Amino acid sequence: MRGKVEICGVNTSELTVLKNEEMVELLRRIRQGDQAARERMIEGNLRLVLSVIQRFAGRGESMDDLFQIGCIGLMKAVDNFDCENFHVKFSTYGVPMIAGEVRRYLRDSSAIRVSRSLRDMAYRVLQERERWLGEHQREPTVEELAQALGVKREDVVMAMDAIADPVSLYEPVYSEGGDSLCVMDQVKDERNTDERWLEHIALGEAMARLSERERRILDLRFFQGRTQMEVSAEVGISQAQVSRLEKGAIRQISAMLRD
Repeated sequence: MRGKVEICGVNTSELTVLKNEEMVELLRRIRQGDQAARERMIEGNLRLVLSVIQRFAGRGESMDDLFQIGCIGLMKAVDNFDCENFHVKFSTYGVPMIAGEVRRYLRDSSAIRVSRSLRDMAYRVLQERERWLGEHQREPTVEELAQALGVKREDVVMAMDAIADPVSLYEPVYSEGGDSLCVMDQVKDERNTDERWLEHIALGEAMARLSERERRILDLRFFQGRTQMEVSAEVGISQAQVSRLEKGAIRQISAMLRD
């Protein structure tokens, strides 16, 4: 927590932890409209918020802000948890609610804009994932999530890809002996390298030295994908002449590129 003992004015070393029996009694009183019990329940579970937001550290967000957002999730969990009908501990229900609130905040505040429909789908997927984890104690597969939500597998994948955190090109992925290997070092554009650019210029110069008919034949054959018979009909010469001119032009270009 950035070496802080205090966050949002709360001294984390002094936070209390409620026993399960205490929470059951507080929840019963909350159902009866006891606001003092609600405040006590929230205060007694702030450590739960701290444990959840630590998962989201290092994303450039203020931990104070994340703590406040996590508290909103905690309050929603307190207001919606029914100990009589939910046969799980409060923490099992509260953690997904807190994490979901933080994820929604991070998603909505991202510099990369995602459509509302995709965000809503991703939120549903995240909720179902947390519910599944609590019920089955394992990560659900994409197929299981799609089946539980009644949507296509592709919709789940697209939604989760849309809200995935962008990775900095300068983020180190490997480090040894003081030399770090960054994401940028592993990303290569094969089409726009200096070598390709120079080859393109040289090819253009070589093509310019061919006759107009030779350039026309190469354009039809290799840029438009025509057969030699189609080219012969287009240019008005025999297929054998097309083959001879094509081979001669390629030899000329190869020789000029080697010079």
